[in-house]
Amino acid sequence: MAATSSACGALASLPFAASTSASPRVSGSGHRGPRRFRAGTVRCSSASPNVSQGAPAPALPKPQIELEFVGPKPGADGSFPVDRAEAASGEKLLRDIMNENKIELYAAYGKVMNCGGGGSCGTCIVEIIDGKELLNERTNTENRYLKKKPDSWRLACQTIVGNKENSGKVVVQRLPQWKK
Repeated sequence: MAATSSACGALASLPFAASTSASPRVSGSGHRGPRRFRAGTVRCSSASPNVSQGAPAPALPKPQIELEFVGPKPGADGSFPVDRAEAASGEKLLRDIMNENKIELYAAYGKVMNCGGGGSCGTCIVEIIDGKELLNERTNTENRYLKKKPDSWRLACQTIVGNKENSGKVVVQRLPQWKK
């Protein structure tokens, strides 16, 4: 933007003559005569006219994905516990977001025997209740481990949240295999 405004300023300050040399112009059609130009003003426009030279353009805020993690079993009052988190779109795996926010991901066996996010054990299964369109497509690893499971089931270690352009809300059921 700054380069555009400096280029416009340079163009606007150039003096344009009312006419050029009076030497005859010869073309293939036989037309002769002086070339004439009108003096005029050069106008430049910019998408953001308040940008000063040398100042960086303000960064747009990154799209955010809101996440709700529903617990696998209802509490004493009959409602399911819900944990919330937020992440920049397209930057993290679902597993990493859950670990950073200390949200339970694994069942008892998975806590001890998980592969650490390598996609080789299948213990980080979650179910996407809402917002499936905000996630990447199932990977080949997920297709192998979840081929007999519903399409809404995903491996948290293979699921990228967002795509750097979208924002919205994703609702995740933790430990769907525990649902009754």
